This record gives sequence, structure tokens and C-alpha cells, in this order.
Amino acid sequence: MHNALPCHLLQALAKRARWSLWLCLALWLPVGSSAKSYSGLVYPLHDITLSASVSGLVVKRLVRPGREVKANQLLLRLDDRLQIIESNRRRVIFEDQSELQATRDRLRILDMLLLDTRTVFDRTDSVSKDELLRLEAEQLASQGRLAQLVEQKKREQLEYESAEGERLQRHITAPISGVVTKIIPQVGEWAKAGDPMLHMVDASVAILRLAVPHTVAGALKVGAKQLIVLESDGGAVEVTGVIKFVSPVADAASGLVQLEVNFKNPGSRIKTGIKGMIDIAP
Repeated sequence: MHNALPCHLLQALAKRARWSLWLCLALWLPVGSSAKSYSGLVYPLHDITLSASVSGLVVKRLVRPGREVKANQLLLRLDDRLQIIESNRRRVIFEDQSELQATRDRLRILDMLLLDTRTVFDRTDSVSKDELLRLEAEQLASQGRLAQLVEQKKREQLEYESAEGERLQRHITAPISGVVTKIIPQVGEWAKAGDPMLHMVDASVAILRLAVPHTVAGALKVGAKQLIVLESDGGAVEVTGVIKFVSPVADAASGLVQLEVNFKNPGSRIKTGIKGMIDIAP
């Protein structure tokens, strides 16, 4: 048997307090128990505000607030018509291989012609030395032109990729999988570079962040399992988390150490922003 107070009496005493059920759970402990409770707030794994690196006119919003999105999914698009034209122009220039192919064919023919001419020159006197030298000079010129064209195609590829990058800067995509919670600019509005445009969260994994005394933190190990009691409309909810972070330093003023406990949250059934509590034996 253990000494305890009836839960209904505790709830009556704390009926105006938000933590009535928690008070009951905290006091419904065996006399002499040394475990202490510490509370904190629950945060999503990712909480991101998205913006564009360039200014532009908003022409399309492709998602609505509350929608789940996948990583790299297009969310919002700025006016990119001029960038599309420039990107297509650079692509056409880069993909034009006509001069490069003609130079390769010309060099191939010159190689064969020079080989035949050199053979005739060595065996007979029917070909002059000037003709042989002229063909050799033409071969060297074609080799130099081919090398120039190869390097030119490399520059054209970089220019095309740069133009394509300019176009894609006007596309706001999701960096992670999650839920879009807010879209700020409307279609037709001018969005400035760096201004917040969208807000999204990933709460598939939640994080309980709290602070504990440094005398308690020394016994906590990263990777250890930890029971968490979460505040809920229907009562307290228990989940099992894993300690992911124990700060190596304590706050100079309070002597408290920051602690993070992660737990899986499929379907975001646990709303972030609520309070959570853990019991730790000193």
C-alpha cells in the first residue's frame, strides 16, 4: 500500500487550474518517491519560413494552407516569362553542334589528304613541298579551331545553366516534406527578395524542449528512452521518446541545462505548442 490522496479531491481543489490532471498525477506517487517532474514545450522537428532570393510578381499559388507537400514540390511561382525566353535562347545556342561537327569532319578529311600527300611527296616529285606545308598548316589551324569550339561549348553550357538557375530562383519549392501553414503574398502582389512568403512545418517527429538542473542532467544519456506525459484536451497522453540532446553547458544565471526529447508523431496527432512533462530521479 502507498499513501495517496483521492484523485477526485485533488481535481475539486484545482478545478480552475489548467494542470488539474497533472497535479493529480504528480501527487499520486508513493510517499518517499524521489522522482521530480520537469515540464517544457513541444516543438515540431522543422519549422521553416520560406522566401525568394529575387523580387518578382506572384503569378501562381500552387498549394493551399493545410496541405501536405513533398520535398521539392513547387509551392509558389513568380513571373518568370523573360527568364524562360533567355533560358531557351541559351539552350538553343548550346545544343547547336553544326559548326563543331563540320570542323571535326573537315579535320578528318584533312588528315586523310595530308597522309596521302605526304606519301606521294616521299615517293615521287609530283607534289611540291609548298603544297605539303600548306596542308600541314591547314591541319594545325583546324585542330586549333576544333579546340576553340569545344571550349566554347563548355562556356555555352555554363551560360545555359546560369540562365536556367535564374528562372528557377522564381520558383519557391518545399525544402522538406511537411504541411504548409501559411501563404502570405496573393496572386498579383509584388514580393520582395528575402520577405517571408510561406511557412511550413514537419511535425512527423516532435521535440520536447525543457530545462533541468545540472545536478540531474549528469545522469541523462543521449539515446536513452524517456516517458513523456503530454497535455491533451481528453486528458494526459503518455508517449515514449528518446533523449536526443543534453547541453554540455549550464545556464550561468539559473544553473539549468537544456534538454531535448524526440518522439514520433505520425499524422501529427500531437499538436505542437502544448506542454509536456517528464519525471527524472535525481
